[in-house]
Amino acid sequence: MKNHWMTSFRGKVFVKMEGRLIEQAINQLLRSNISIWNVKRAGTETITFYLALEDVHNFRRAIRTSQCKVTFLRGQGIPFLLKRSIKNSGFVIGAIVFFFIVFMLSNMVWGVQIKGASPQTEHAIKKELKQLGVAKGKLQFSLPNVQDIQRELSYRMDNITWVGVELKGTTIHFQVVEKNAPEPAETTGKQHIIANKEAIIVEMFVEEGDPQVKVNDYVKKGQLLVSGLIGTEKKPKGVPAKAKIMGETWYKTSVELPLETQFSVFSGNEKRKHYVGIGSFKVLVWGFGEDEFKDSVEEENKKPIRFLKWELPFYYVDHSIKEKEDVERKYTRTEAVKAAKSLAKNNLKSSLQEESEIVNEKILQQKVENGKVKLTIHFKVIENIAIGQPIIQGD
Repeated sequence: MKNHWMTSFRGKVFVKMEGRLIEQAINQLLRSNISIWNVKRAGTETITFYLALEDVHNFRRAIRTSQCKVTFLRGQGIPFLLKRSIKNSGFVIGAIVFFFIVFMLSNMVWGVQIKGASPQTEHAIKKELKQLGVAKGKLQFSLPNVQDIQRELSYRMDNITWVGVELKGTTIHFQVVEKNAPEPAETTGKQHIIANKEAIIVEMFVEEGDPQVKVNDYVKKGQLLVSGLIGTEKKPKGVPAKAKIMGETWYKTSVELPLETQFSVFSGNEKRKHYVGIGSFKVLVWGFGEDEFKDSVEEENKKPIRFLKWELPFYYVDHSIKEKEDVERKYTRTEAVKAAKSLAKNNLKSSLQEESEIVNEKILQQKVENGKVKLTIHFKVIENIAIGQPIIQGD
């Protein structure tokens, strides 16, 4: 006896047979090893039954001489379902496209909400998020996870104490705590200009106020450069002094650089595997084959899959395998000195204002000790040394 469940899967036909010699026709089918089932009488000379789709050709040949009338009423099973689907392919394709579009829209970012930040900080955060690839219209699968976004924002933004990141549906929520800057002293808006460090003045551009020094003067930190009080001694008038005072300043810094260094770098070779999973079970859908890296670092980014407002039990995993290799860097003494000078110069530049310029450098001390080059360097810098000092009420 054939497995009727598998026959239903492969396809079956519902048949009506009419005639006086039905019993003889059934016996002929049995002799031909053609299986029929669910045989029912629908009248004195009529029966109905099911027949496997793969036996239809043999069935026709077996009953050709039976003088019975046969009517195929309907077909059932996968083959007939596919045939009807093809016949109604426009509807099927439309339904598939509709669900695909809804699925994609359900897994995109449609909102970025930032709370607890001033307008300036909010603008800066949005600018940083854009560089990280976090923006409206982006697929959630392509975004860094919320821990990485939180860490990057905390690292890049100097004016925030803490930022919380949470993905709810299609909206990313940011809760920001800004650093509390000290409240400025109450002033009249009028100010002096003083020196923020000791220097020799090389240029002066005074827009408003009474200059108290001149070019080539040596000034100390906190010394008055431009007074905000003008007029006579008896009737002084306060003004918001404005000036740009360029001074020659000096910095001494020490730096160490090993002659031999071993470190790991990424070679640029990477293999990505994409999985779809449920619970602890996941299936690889793209990125087949084994990686051939001797040493590698693996990263996994797991994203939930949503449909409309519901979070499905399925998830998507982007698994990255990056090749890593060990590199040994060796310097000669001359090369190490040059690299150490460049390192010290770059470190100093990062702490100076944009308009500042390093005009001279001199190595004060140089030695090789314990496999390291140690330098003490003196830098001469031209920078703006002017800062405002409010004229407090009652001064």
